[in-house]
Amino acid sequence: MPQSWFVYHTSEDPFAYPVGTGTLKLRLFTQAGQQLSCTVIHSDRYDSPGQEVPLQMERIGSAGIYEIHEAIIQTSTRRSRYLFHVANAAGQYVWYGERGASENRERAGSFQYAYIHHSEAMKLPLWSQDAVTYQIYPSSYNGGTLKGITDKIPYLQQLGVNTIYMTPVFESPSEHKYNTSDYYKIDPAFGDVDGLKTLVSEAHRHGIKVILDAVFNHSGDQFFAFKDVMEKGEQSPYKDWFFIRSFPITQTPAPNYETFAKAEAHMPKLNMDHPDTAKYMIEVAKYWIRETAIDGWRLDVANEVNPDFWSRFRQELKSEFPEILLIGEIMHASGPWLRGDQFDGGMNYVLRDAVLEFFAEQSTGPDRFMEQVLHQEALYNDQANSAMFQLIGSHDTLRFLTACKEGGRGWDRESTAILRMRLAVFFQMTYIGIPMIYYGDEVGMEGATDPHCRKAMVWQEQAQNTALLKWYQELIFLRKSCDILRKGKLRPWFTDEVRNVFGYIRGTGQEKIGLIINNSPNAYELELNAYRSDKNLLTDLMSGATFKNNNKLILSIEPFGCLMLY
Repeated sequence: MPQSWFVYHTSEDPFAYPVGTGTLKLRLFTQAGQQLSCTVIHSDRYDSPGQEVPLQMERIGSAGIYEIHEAIIQTSTRRSRYLFHVANAAGQYVWYGERGASENRERAGSFQYAYIHHSEAMKLPLWSQDAVTYQIYPSSYNGGTLKGITDKIPYLQQLGVNTIYMTPVFESPSEHKYNTSDYYKIDPAFGDVDGLKTLVSEAHRHGIKVILDAVFNHSGDQFFAFKDVMEKGEQSPYKDWFFIRSFPITQTPAPNYETFAKAEAHMPKLNMDHPDTAKYMIEVAKYWIRETAIDGWRLDVANEVNPDFWSRFRQELKSEFPEILLIGEIMHASGPWLRGDQFDGGMNYVLRDAVLEFFAEQSTGPDRFMEQVLHQEALYNDQANSAMFQLIGSHDTLRFLTACKEGGRGWDRESTAILRMRLAVFFQMTYIGIPMIYYGDEVGMEGATDPHCRKAMVWQEQAQNTALLKWYQELIFLRKSCDILRKGKLRPWFTDEVRNVFGYIRGTGQEKIGLIINNSPNAYELELNAYRSDKNLLTDLMSGATFKNNNKLILSIEPFGCLMLY
């Protein structure tokens, strides 16, 4: 057996998971650079030896030190037994199964997926696969009220988005509202429950969904339960709703109870292990869906809350509201939360970091960027990937245009900032998942981290970058009008490290779109292997330019240009 080979698989998500009641997706990692051919041999787990069916796996690409191979197998019985045959061009091979790698098939053993239960196939709201989301920070949007947001729904429709995500709107003494005082009351600065009902109703009338932000990791110190503990100490019936270290409660110089982050006294951490706390917050979530017909929840600091609570939260909400979308705020790898029992998707800050490095900072090249893209996809099942909020900025980050002006190569980095941002938006709108636009990015707003990234929305047309706004509108329109860009697979096409150019493909079979990005100040003539053979002429959907397609594709691309070839 070759000594240097690396092969890895486990019969658990995201390496083995159902995409339907009789369909199983398998993922295998092998060492990068080996050019290995991988075959999965599978059968029903009760079949006799010799009844297995071989299936060639698709090589997806390299994610740094490992390569990704995938296959989809059908099983009419919902049961599967399988192992892998991995070979190189020289004829060397190994069998790989549950007992490891071996040149002897029997010694390798087999993996087993015992049974695909209906509950295991992760189900998403049908509308989510078509979503383009727009994040609003309510106090900074249009007069700081729900009515102000309602008045701008025609603007949002014209932009092309079909989902609004608002940061918290519930009563709170702060400007950001992440320290909730009353979970059942709209903050008076924003309006009232009727104002929210009107907003949701008008949004729905214009084909726009509405997602609210809930904070169940912690409350505010003015929350009735915490105030009761402050007043009554150990005699309070709510003392176990929090993590109190000693009594009486003290907030200065440091709180004697657990909080959000480090010693944020005005944000006491909630004990979601306590059945009464959990029941209260689940009822809060249900109340606002019933009362105002919202379409989803984004859950703050989701990774610090007991996963058992989220499982119950999902089960109770989805049983009553199956089309509700649940997004967890997790700013790192989110796999454990995205396996069908907690959230539908997450806030993909990790991918944002890769986008920031390649487009804004220009500190990495296309090889590294594409490796990070594939690595991120490999962390999750297909369903979770399709429900990830793909953001390039939010209320917790510096504005992307600001990042472009601070980064980049050469003396002219500020003059190319808007061009590099256009490329990042092009990637965002042609990538998998749910694109999320942070309010104002579409008109070129700038700002460093909080509070500068939360400034008032720029409405004066003369102060807006209207060309960038048009760019957003055009890309959103193309995404919404093209199934391939919303639902097609992503595959790497090529990378050119010297020129800082790369390409990727969306789609399946012959129905494919080729995407090319030139993140450099130079124009190039490119000669590429054709990615589809059924058309003699390919059209750039952005410009209308056409290119001959005869096994080889010869095309030109402008400085900081991009192509969408169909």
